[in-house]
Amino acid sequence: MATLDLHRGGSGAPLVLVHGLGHTWRGWKPMLPLLEPRFDVLAVDLPGFGRSAPLPEGTVPTAEALADAVESEMDAAGFHTAHLAGNSLGGWIGLELARRGRARTVTAISPLGLGLPREMAVGRGVVLSMRWLARNAPAPEAILRNPVGRTLFAGPALGKPWRADPADIAEQAEMFGHAPGFIATLEASFDRQPLGLTQLQIPVLLLWGTKDLILMPRQGRRFERLIPGAELRYLKGLGHTPMSDDPEGLVKAIEELALRRSPAPRAVAPA
Repeated sequence: MATLDLHRGGSGAPLVLVHGLGHTWRGWKPMLPLLEPRFDVLAVDLPGFGRSAPLPEGTVPTAEALADAVESEMDAAGFHTAHLAGNSLGGWIGLELARRGRARTVTAISPLGLGLPREMAVGRGVVLSMRWLARNAPAPEAILRNPVGRTLFAGPALGKPWRADPADIAEQAEMFGHAPGFIATLEASFDRQPLGLTQLQIPVLLLWGTKDLILMPRQGRRFERLIPGAELRYLKGLGHTPMSDDPEGLVKAIEELALRRSPAPRAVAPA
């Protein structure tokens, strides 16, 4: 399997960061300076995204196949197990790696996989609209410097787009618009569900932004019901990819989960 493009830095307990559909490891950049004093961080570009080549021709990019690629990078890094944090499709991949015994903990941020057909149709429509915008709309630097312009480009994914770095938005939009694995991965993931959730025996934290416009926050309760001991925590005012919305809060959540030695008690989700 081809080597993935990745970022690695820091020292301490191993931590693997997995991005979502259309994103890249660069989406974690606001959190890296806070994570690397505590963790040996491995952040990967999934096959077909960022600067990683797609999976070999004929290989369907399911969550399981993408998890194979991440697992290979864990092996190369010497991570027999690691703490996992994943966003959207990356959250599903983190849970799949936990099913394989490769995770110490999983922080799943708006994980993909348990939406009802109508919910997934809405999510698919939003993501495809964002892809069209990334491919066709101009992104002049002057617009991205303006908070209103950043909202137009990144509003569906971010709860607080004015906090995002304009250069990061421009770079990620370019990579999103031209990601060769996007369509195949979309088709391979939006109509399927994660396996083995009821058998997981590690601490799992589910984080969901209340302003998530791609995967509706109520989907979090389905993961919470299926995963033994999982904790569901709603993030008020944050979006689908909240890594720049509140990097400090997400880092704190990952660090606290890493200290747990047994699954967290089930929490009651807000109505």
